[in-house]
Formats: sequence, structure tokens, C-alpha cells
Amino acid sequence: MRVVSLAGPSDSGKTTLVEELVPRLAEEGRVATVKSIHHDIEIDTPGADTHRHRTAGAETVVGVTPELTFDITACGKRDPPDEPDDEFFRTDDPELRALSSPLARLERRGYDVVVVEGFSEAPLPTILVGDRDPETVSGEIVGRGSEDPADLVETILELEPFPTSMADEN
Repeated sequence: MRVVSLAGPSDSGKTTLVEELVPRLAEEGRVATVKSIHHDIEIDTPGADTHRHRTAGAETVVGVTPELTFDITACGKRDPPDEPDDEFFRTDDPELRALSSPLARLERRGYDVVVVEGFSEAPLPTILVGDRDPETVSGEIVGRGSEDPADLVETILELEPFPTSMADEN
């Protein structure tokens, strides 16, 4: 599985770049995305059955609709998983530890590429978008958002596979 991060300031075009890259990457294999959200949002409507399951104490709730399957797990940035065994995510930063479980889950599900929007502190191969200072990201800079999307796709597909010895999800 190849993993790449898009890092840039707010409103710099990260999501637009995701929209350009994902269809091209999907021509080559299974693609998933992970989005860092810096404020709380309610993704599960209060009163809905899945919300009732979660508030009753279920650690993870999986919803299956005619078109979508989704899961909600009580393990975000404020309550990340315990420190993983993998050195890649051995950190005191709860945001990075919170990223470890979704990446492990996506790898186990057989995704070929994961595009991560945000998480600029993650030591992931990074495409800089907008006027982001390269010194403010932890990963190796592998491209710029101003490059041709076809060239960026080629770069992503040539990345080394992401380490697969990650900790089990909580």
C-alpha cells in the first residue's frame, strides 16, 4: 500500500487536488482517503439507531446501507490508540497515533493507495500544496500541488510501500 500526505494551509487547494488525484489513482487500484479534521463534528445524527448504539456504549458501530458501509469508532485524536509497536507511529503526538489505526485497517482491507489530507506532522511522503513552508512538514517532499496531476499520480505509484507491521486497531 502506498501512502501520501497532502499538506498545505487552509483553502490552499488540498481537497481539490484530492478530487483530481483519486479518479486517476483509482484507474490503477483501490484508493482510500483519510482527512484530518481539526474541530469536532457530529457524523452520526442524534436519535438515529447507529447514534443510539454508540451512545449506549458500543466501541465501534458499523452501518450498512444499500449504497454505503461505514464505521464509527470511539478513538479519535483526543483518545488515540495506545502507542503502536511500529516505530513509524511511536510518538507522544495523539494526532499521529490516531492516524495509525485507520492506516492499519485500510492496509488489512487491501487498499493500494491512501491519500491523507492533513496530518502534516506525519513522517509520510508529502505533496506540498499552496505556499506551505517545507520546513513545517515532517515527511519527505515528493511533489508540489502545482505539478501536473498525471505526474503526481506517477510519483505516488512509485513510492515505497508503507510499513505493514502496524499495531492492531483499538
